Amino acid sequence: NPKPTVWCQQHDYKTFLPTKARAYELPSYCSQESAYIVRLLLSLPNPDDRVKEAVHGAMAWFEQHKITGKRLVVKKDAKGKKVDVQLVDDPNGHPLWARYYDLEKGEPYVCDRDGVPRKHLEEIGVERRTGYSWYDNERLEEIYPLYEAWKNQYDPEGGVMQ
Repeated sequence: NPKPTVWCQQHDYKTFLPTKARAYELPSYCSQESAYIVRLLLSLPNPDDRVKEAVHGAMAWFEQHKITGKRLVVKKDAKGKKVDVQLVDDPNGHPLWARYYDLEKGEPYVCDRDGVPRKHLEEIGVERRTGYSWYDNERLEEIYPLYEAWKNQYDPEGGVMQ
């Protein structure tokens, strides 16, 4: 797809193609790291058309890939240590974004240390469920008001959320 979207977590330093890092960090679209890049682009004064295209493309991708009707539940023991994380149905839940989306279908996935992508959080071990950030809303929810202000200042006729 020639339209700008979001970025991957890692890119090969020679080919610039998406690449893996740790066993559970497969080549994929990455919402959290992309949110940081969008925040950086939003801070540039007098953005040119390439920056505008990149920002609008990323925001359109975020909109298309947000997860609604779910909520992340973090269970802790008496000492406050995470003992489990679950993604549960909640029609009133805030939008969430998976950390990773596969490169072919753009579908969210999670992964254990075996490097096998899975669709559901409960399909990976507790160690990876509790020891990694698979779903997030803070980084991306912060971007929306920044984007609206940026769009109003630099590109009031453009944008993905009219």
